Amino acid sequence: MKKLSIFILAAALLSACTPSAKPNDHDAVKNASAVSYTCPMHPKVTANKPGVCPKCGMDLVEKQNEE
Repeated sequence: MKKLSIFILAAALLSACTPSAKPNDHDAVKNASAVSYTCPMHPKVTANKPGVCPKCGMDLVEKQNEE
């Protein structure tokens, strides 16, 4: 029981002292969400990263969302 208590305490201290993996950057999130990709032939096909259209196989092109 004593070993379990020490283990839990050590785990809590380690997690409290470890910095977060990545700070929040709201501007980067906003800019990333402002870009989408769409098919020139099928405008209803959209994605959040480059790729190919599942309907015709054309490359998706970048489209700036209007906010």
